[in-house]
Amino acid sequence: MTISWSAYRRARRRSRQAWVLLAAAAAAIFVALVWFFTTGQFAAAGPAADGPTEAPVFDAAWMKPVQEPNPVPSGSALAALDGLAVKGRAPNTGYSREAFGQAWLDVDRNGCDTRNDILRRDLAGVVFSEGSSCKVTAGHFREPYTGQDVDFRRGSESSRAVQIDHVVALGDAWQKGAQRLTAKERQSLANDPLNLVAADGAANQQKSAGDAATWLPKNTAIRCHYVARQISVKAAYGLWVTAAEKDAMRRVLSSCPQQPTIAAG
Repeated sequence: MTISWSAYRRARRRSRQAWVLLAAAAAAIFVALVWFFTTGQFAAAGPAADGPTEAPVFDAAWMKPVQEPNPVPSGSALAALDGLAVKGRAPNTGYSREAFGQAWLDVDRNGCDTRNDILRRDLAGVVFSEGSSCKVTAGHFREPYTGQDVDFRRGSESSRAVQIDHVVALGDAWQKGAQRLTAKERQSLANDPLNLVAADGAANQQKSAGDAATWLPKNTAIRCHYVARQISVKAAYGLWVTAAEKDAMRRVLSSCPQQPTIAAG
């Protein structure tokens, strides 16, 4: 079978066009992936309807402040962000939950453990177990991370629906300066009301040890408060941020440049 020169040239031209189209498609997919894993995953989640814009921090009527190594700087969260050191993650070597003390201690010595303190602070219609003014067995609230109404019922399975989130995850803190804190300071970090929020269990599990570069609440209305709270905790405990984390925080705060830092007590 003989192929003419003109037919051969047409075939070559079509082949080159096909490769150009494939390269363009690959480039588009690459750009889309970069967008998704930086900003797009947060934008794609969309705002939660009528979600809260902030979460409780402190109730002086029955809570006592936890001693923080440094005062939270007053003023804007953006200014405080610029005051944080920027470094890479330290190795995760040696990390364990026990490095931050026993879970849910009564560090403020008000007679209740930290988990029940936060449930009491964050929930409405709180019900205590019979004979107790501390152990929370039921309540409800507008959950901050999803913006949904959530009921809490204490039980071996049902309690998982509402978990206490460390705003700055302990695993993240360990890799960004907490290894240099004293045992008592790490214990304070793990039990500081500034760093604790009652949250949807599934959202808390999804966040895991993520920072602002990898996870933000689905409820966009609370993101300014959430990021400002992370910055405030990191400033109070002398923790640093990565470059990607700082960029993500700055993107959030660009929509609310006057967002103040947040303090407890």
